[in-house]
Amino acid sequence: MRAHHIMTRKVISVSPDTSVVEAANTMLQQHISGLPVVNEAGKLVGIVSEGDFLRRVEIGTGRKHRRWLNLLFGPGRAAADFVHEQGRKVGEIMTPDPLTVTEDATLENIVEVMEKNHVKRLPVVRGDQLVGIVTRANLLQALAGLARDVPDPTADDDHIRNRVFAAIEKNDWKPIALRVAVRNGIVHLGGAILNERSRQAAIVAAENISGVRQVHDHLCWFDPVTGAHLYSPEDDQLRRAI
Repeated sequence: MRAHHIMTRKVISVSPDTSVVEAANTMLQQHISGLPVVNEAGKLVGIVSEGDFLRRVEIGTGRKHRRWLNLLFGPGRAAADFVHEQGRKVGEIMTPDPLTVTEDATLENIVEVMEKNHVKRLPVVRGDQLVGIVTRANLLQALAGLARDVPDPTADDDHIRNRVFAAIEKNDWKPIALRVAVRNGIVHLGGAILNERSRQAAIVAAENISGVRQVHDHLCWFDPVTGAHLYSPEDDQLRRAI
């Protein structure tokens, strides 16, 4: 999937001359946490977000500048903070030249940019024109909308078993002497694991195979040094109940 598949196309934006109060009210009314800033030519010139409203003199959250910081960073830092905290227009407090992606950007690339730069939204541009925006909410909607319940004509028990086995066996954490049994889409995993984290990985691998309705864990933890072993939590619970 790519940006144009999930992006919001009707983007609510503001201009550099929009007042800070108006921008804040727009965000509250539209239940959004950020606004692209677009000039008269439709060019994206910045972005304003909730973080830009945290340090404001109106609510008493302006920074308290200490003299030694001014000596260290010079008067420029204090001047920039003054503009950001007391500016009346969006253009004075926005983040200029924001990070963007194109319509063809993959979701993997979008997530990498978001994580690396600690941002929650990315404007989507065609040239320098804003055509959409991708937010974390869009990514959640994409995940929720995946049609995993569409019937698979090849999802019979034999196909499921082969796919589960292949999905697990290709990994370094694969259980020793892996056993996979499938009946009516219900998978039973058996074998030995040397690390407890391999248990959950094997279960997740099985759950992601089309047609799997449920996964039962019969993987036994084994210590090759001492020979000690522990039943799976599921099997141990059954043994205690007998």
